[in-house]
Amino acid sequence: MQAAINYQRINTLLDAHQRNPLQLVQILIAIQHEYGGIPAALRDYIAKALNVPLTQVHGVVEFYHFLSTARLGKYRIYVSDNITDRMLGNEAIMQTLLTELAVERSKPRTDGRVFVDYTSCTGLCDQGPALLINGRPITRLNTELAKAIAQKINADQPLDSWPSNWFQVEESLRVAGPVLASRIEPGRALQAALAMGPERFLKQVDLSGLRGRGGAGFRTALKWRVSRDAPGKAHYVICNADEGEPGTFKDRTLLTRFADAVFEGMTLGAYVIGAQQGFLYLRAEYAFLYPHLVATLARRRAERLLGKGILGQDFDFDIDIHLGAGAYVAGEESALIESLEGKRAVPRTRPPYTATHGYLNQPSICNNVETYVKTALIAIHGASWFLESGTRHSPGTKLLSVSGDVARPGIYEYPFGVSVQTILDASGASNTQAVQVGGPSGTCITPIEFSRSISFEDLSTGGSFMVFNQSRDMLRVVQNFTHFFAGESCGFCSPCRIGTQLLKQSIDKIVSGSATTRELSDIAETANCIKTMSHCGLGQTAANPLLDTLKRMRPIYEARLTSLDFVPGFDLDGALVTARQLSQRNDAQAHLGQICDENGCLINTSSDQSPSRGPTS
Repeated sequence: MQAAINYQRINTLLDAHQRNPLQLVQILIAIQHEYGGIPAALRDYIAKALNVPLTQVHGVVEFYHFLSTARLGKYRIYVSDNITDRMLGNEAIMQTLLTELAVERSKPRTDGRVFVDYTSCTGLCDQGPALLINGRPITRLNTELAKAIAQKINADQPLDSWPSNWFQVEESLRVAGPVLASRIEPGRALQAALAMGPERFLKQVDLSGLRGRGGAGFRTALKWRVSRDAPGKAHYVICNADEGEPGTFKDRTLLTRFADAVFEGMTLGAYVIGAQQGFLYLRAEYAFLYPHLVATLARRRAERLLGKGILGQDFDFDIDIHLGAGAYVAGEESALIESLEGKRAVPRTRPPYTATHGYLNQPSICNNVETYVKTALIAIHGASWFLESGTRHSPGTKLLSVSGDVARPGIYEYPFGVSVQTILDASGASNTQAVQVGGPSGTCITPIEFSRSISFEDLSTGGSFMVFNQSRDMLRVVQNFTHFFAGESCGFCSPCRIGTQLLKQSIDKIVSGSATTRELSDIAETANCIKTMSHCGLGQTAANPLLDTLKRMRPIYEARLTSLDFVPGFDLDGALVTARQLSQRNDAQAHLGQICDENGCLINTSSDQSPSRGPTS
């Protein structure tokens, strides 16, 4: 039985967000959490309360994975479906839950209390298989634990009464560098920067050569300077904590153990560009960190490290935390800003860029979690110290999220320039077949390339490092990645919306053993279209898993192909059944063998006589 909607409570939620349309996503998240969905009556009520079009409310609800137009129930379970979860047996977990809970996947149970479905990577790859239940993580699942979870749900026991250790998330710091080995005393970086003044501090960031740690590697100082110098009514600081790339979980560790350093870095950015407001955009899968982050912000305000008159200076700045609602594309900074403004996370057409036209079209800096931590370290230790590690074009260190077929998954911090083989040795990998660097949108390499280095000039990565040994079916890996992109396409542009679906069909056909060599040329043609014509990075990189493995591991594709050159979209021979019945023929000449000659013409090989020919398509 679902709880009746309490409109007095809805009004309280709306008032808590000042009935501000910019808070639409946050309001819908709160309602989804409380009522398990946002049905039509509620959508209409919210649209009128915020004075926004009903289509906007409906569009936002339908856009994000963790919002729903239907009420999904009291217990909403999402099983993580990254390839590393698959390798650890998430399909058995899903089947156990469906059986024990007597529910169909992606459909609310008949009593309306339970909903179970897959979701993309939850950022828990180092301790999978994992799931989220009402936003709370449960890791290291096995079928026994899945049965115990089902028993609790069937007995209608509230989550707060479940064993607390079920919800524990471990942070495994395997190799520590300057970030992981240090504890930055709150306020120390700010004191150092304030002593220098904004221009001298920005000069230090510039001299350090710091590049954004999200993977693109844009110069941080240049971004900050352009934003500072851009005219506007206000300037904003944004932290992109929406690390949705499958296989990445370093931000989870940084936000858990180094939240002060993250907020300190954001405050430094505000000091340089003259901002008074900042936002940390927290991915939906990390919502369980929200209370901890809110408490950290409150403490920093009490310590005068945030708010009015920071450290007694004429410097005002504060930070709000905005939750995402489940959308990989929101990791793209302009899409993230759209989400911050209460809209669907659709990437903007650029230029203009965020530095000059960001949040509310005002100058904004948007950096990721690790980048802000690095700015705090530079404020304390200086540019020269930062330049002591890394390479000429990639100074400093990089945090890597290592998962897959390794003995010691977790977070590793190495200077840029470290070889892939060094990381494999440290993490206890053996008999490695391939490494996916930078997530599905990155690069897949094989042993012959393990001497390559992690750096912007060689293998660039936002942090994901997934390892696959010789026992893995790499086509299944590619299939998982390709399905991921097809599911995450926002649908804004046709090349991505249609192209990702075509690639999904192609890899499914290959894995099932019903593809021909024609399929491989079709993939190349589709991939080229998506890469060159898509609106944003999602589409431009969606074909990478297929193209990389076709380039480096082509034999695994060819081994799955049928002996046919062409497989039609329908059964040609079957289509002639009626004709054969009418003509009362069933001899060999009345059947089609469906093989092409060198000119692409169909040859009827069912006959021993001269073959009949016709165009293949």
